[in-house]
Amino acid sequence: MKRFVFPALFVLLAWSARAEWKYPATKTVDVADTYFGKTYPDPYRWLEDLKDKDVEAWYKAQAELTDSLLAKIPGRDALAEEWMKLDKLKPADYGSITYENGRVFYKKTLGGENVGKLFYRDGWNGAEKLLFDPATYKAGVVTTIQSFHPSWDGKYVVLGFSSGGAEYSEIRVLDVEKGTLLPESIYPSYGPHGWTKDGKSFFYDAGKVTDIKSVDIEQNRKTRLHTLGTEVSTDIDFFSNESYPELGITAKEFPEALIEESSPDYVIGNVGTVQNEMRMFIAPASAMQEKKMPWQVLCQPSDELVRGFTLHEDHAYAITHAGAPKYKVIRTSVQHPDWAHAETVVPEGPDPIQAIVKCSHYLLVVYSNGVVGRLAKYDFASGKLSEIPLPISGTLSVSCPDWKTDRCLVNITSWIVPKTTYDFDAGKETFEKSIFNTDVSYPGFENLVTEEVEVPGQDGVMVPLSIVHRKDIVLDGSNSCILDGYGAYGMSATPRFSMRNSVATHGVVLAFAHPRGGSEKGEAWYRAGFKTTKPNTWKDFIACAEYLVKKGYTRPAKLGGTGTSAGGILISRAITERPDLFGAAICNVGCANALRLEFSANGPVNTPEFGTVKDPVECAALAEMDGVLHVQPGVKYPAVMGVGGWNDPRVPVWESGKFVAALQNATASGKPVLMKVNFDNGHFTEEKLVTFKNFAGQVAFLLWQTGHPDFQPSN
Repeated sequence: MKRFVFPALFVLLAWSARAEWKYPATKTVDVADTYFGKTYPDPYRWLEDLKDKDVEAWYKAQAELTDSLLAKIPGRDALAEEWMKLDKLKPADYGSITYENGRVFYKKTLGGENVGKLFYRDGWNGAEKLLFDPATYKAGVVTTIQSFHPSWDGKYVVLGFSSGGAEYSEIRVLDVEKGTLLPESIYPSYGPHGWTKDGKSFFYDAGKVTDIKSVDIEQNRKTRLHTLGTEVSTDIDFFSNESYPELGITAKEFPEALIEESSPDYVIGNVGTVQNEMRMFIAPASAMQEKKMPWQVLCQPSDELVRGFTLHEDHAYAITHAGAPKYKVIRTSVQHPDWAHAETVVPEGPDPIQAIVKCSHYLLVVYSNGVVGRLAKYDFASGKLSEIPLPISGTLSVSCPDWKTDRCLVNITSWIVPKTTYDFDAGKETFEKSIFNTDVSYPGFENLVTEEVEVPGQDGVMVPLSIVHRKDIVLDGSNSCILDGYGAYGMSATPRFSMRNSVATHGVVLAFAHPRGGSEKGEAWYRAGFKTTKPNTWKDFIACAEYLVKKGYTRPAKLGGTGTSAGGILISRAITERPDLFGAAICNVGCANALRLEFSANGPVNTPEFGTVKDPVECAALAEMDGVLHVQPGVKYPAVMGVGGWNDPRVPVWESGKFVAALQNATASGKPVLMKVNFDNGHFTEEKLVTFKNFAGQVAFLLWQTGHPDFQPSN
């Protein structure tokens, strides 16, 4: 394929002028699929073969064009530098805090530091000790700690290392006292699951296929058991469709086995896809010495257990939406589970339940109305449920690293207020700022305000919308605005602080839609943006865009829309349904070719959420949510940039690539349609430098195309 080269005198026109963009040549092929009597042309199918040299050359040519244009936008690098400067103001960020046998393990990332290191303390207030720096692992390669699990005695830590954003880990074991890695190495894996009681063995994810680029990499996964000091080749196939065919584990389901330290007498086997309703088995841990585990059903999807599950003494506790659209907590006997007749211990309330977390004497219940979180505790002994007054208002998350005590950690944040971490004593109901809290003030954020409104959807349903902007903006339609949306898997887009929100200090309106498909209003809100009801997701997004225009926050030429991952459905269909409503759009590692998703590595596991082409109703729904299929020639589409990660195991780069190819050949607006490819990245990465540069490029593109004066290339 011919490689695109810029003419020496190429002049980048300002956003308001019509320009002819000399894209790399994109052929079309005569390929189509026929499902249930309907034929769906797929002229860009050839772009799916990422191992083909011509295909790789096409993506590289597209990336070179995009990189060259983005480099000419004056505000891009300044924005990335701004985020790095803000990041350096924070002393440190702490994550994955775990307590084992008197030792506190955690990942710590200093302000301005690219990736985090593993530390530990002897006791909560002990001296901090560096346990492992991933920068020392492989020379010349940026390695991140994807996951880690300390053994129950605190003597070992099993780690999952990753590089290049591929998410697949190399598993290694660290001796805590010696600070050295044991010789065994396991790759590729989605990571370790946890340890056995004696601290000599750990469970981990494995598969039959070792080529992480293979479309079969996620098929027939299994949990294996490794004993320290033994050959990896001798590891036991502990839980899979091969070792236990009688359990009916399908090829697309992920079987995960583990032992909860607070309930060491049981092994839990979870069999999952993206479906929220859980399917679990249970067996006595004592049977691990036998050739076969006597697995018994603990719960099935028909029991409608979602979001949270834990064991306490003789009972299993779980969140359910059965008869409770905003969820309730129920319990049943571990020995004889009967969820149909389970006891309700936390009834449905006015706000949806988000999570349950166990400590020694209480079950903590986290609620959210989509904006503000609440906390309650259920007393295991008395059965009493009581509300906990919070020190500040905001989005709430809770963890209890040491289940043997009632000492927990509570994080509270919002759109423009950084996270505050508290030590919470569940018994005394007291909050104190934690040793893991880092107070920080970011300049400019004091000039921002947030608004939480509801806007009428196309069918009259009220849709939540969050708006962040400078206090002094004028609602005259002159502001550049970036509207973001997701709406899938029942995941709520609750307010969370990000330094990237500093864009609002530049006079940009930031808006966050909460469309159906999330669960801001409970299970019914989720199901109203699911499979056949998925159109509500992008129509709610369109309604939010219309509201922003109607109220003067922006106007169509100044409005940019974004959707990431499953949000690719939202943004690709919003701009193909209402191209007149947006000046620009970003499809970031997005699913824009839903009809073909099932045929990617991560596709089968996602069929419970979006549907399958094997079912006539679901197939038609997939076609309706497919952005590529809805691109029409001669339409004046907004400026669009697709973004893909070459190593992305979740949404392959061709999802955005095919959407971009179709738009380049179809649009009549003269606005640019570009494809940004991150060849050293996947779906996301921990690396700050890569992340900041990536998102700075996306924001710069939107602000260039919506006319922000700080992002206009000079002629």
